[in-house]
Amino acid sequence: MSASADQSTVNEKRPDESTDSSRFFGRQTPPVHIQFGALSHCGSVRTNNEDHFSVVRRRRSREVLLTNLPEHAIPNSLHDDAFTMVVADGIGGAAFGELASIIALQTSWDLTSHAFKWHFQMNEVEAEEVKEMLALYGQLIHQRLRDEAASDPRLTGMGTTITGALTIGFDAFIAHVGDSRAYLFRDGMLEQLTKDHTVAQKLVDAGAIASVTDVSRRMRNMLANCLGGYHRSVDVEVNQVHLSDGDQLLLCTDGLTDMVADAEIARTLRADHEPQDACQALVQQALEQGGRDNVTVIVARYARPPKSAE
Repeated sequence: MSASADQSTVNEKRPDESTDSSRFFGRQTPPVHIQFGALSHCGSVRTNNEDHFSVVRRRRSREVLLTNLPEHAIPNSLHDDAFTMVVADGIGGAAFGELASIIALQTSWDLTSHAFKWHFQMNEVEAEEVKEMLALYGQLIHQRLRDEAASDPRLTGMGTTITGALTIGFDAFIAHVGDSRAYLFRDGMLEQLTKDHTVAQKLVDAGAIASVTDVSRRMRNMLANCLGGYHRSVDVEVNQVHLSDGDQLLLCTDGLTDMVADAEIARTLRADHEPQDACQALVQQALEQGGRDNVTVIVARYARPPKSAE
């Protein structure tokens, strides 16, 4: 049965039936306020851009069409938002690295379009389900890339890094494969949330060398784990971070971190730029330092809405 406009009279009350129902029903919890910025550049040396990024909002909404509940019992409309941010740095030579990062983001879109459970309350059980979901998505993207390469010999070795963040309110889940990075900027300090999946980092972890700077630049950039490529299996790193008012998340490819030191990145974010301006500044710094690779940056700033919006 459809709800027509003249049926809205069921909401009306006689003056002597008025009730202060706000004493019994709480107000809607305000959503987190997020500002985004994103930018990608091919760099000063390369002519094609193998980096790709996406920032996506997923919305669940409800709207009251007809009711005789007291005023304030339920809000007239309600929407909850979840956000995903992803950067991918393709590998494979020619234009196939570019294709690999495109396929990775397209597959991610397809997977989340049809298989997304909305988590009403983020407890430990729900958080584990999100982590398992993101790890599974990574495995499926990896298999998709391998299947594409198996169908066309020209695509052999095609692969990509991927670093993404799913945020639900102030809960952030970071999924990561390769050497693109995710950072948390909080109270003026920059913290790397991901570990580079490179041969050099594996040597550091094994105690064979003291620092990744002890090996050649080529080895520092040699991936030990990626989506697609020549690896039959992939390890998807997934972590959870609880965000606070004023926090910023930075996702970037190694075209930024190979050129710009963490201290300089922190200084830029500390300058309180708007997120898009911060992205522009960071990319410009990478270019000024040589811009030897494609560079891609996403910045997201999280805040509680002002009290007037609650």
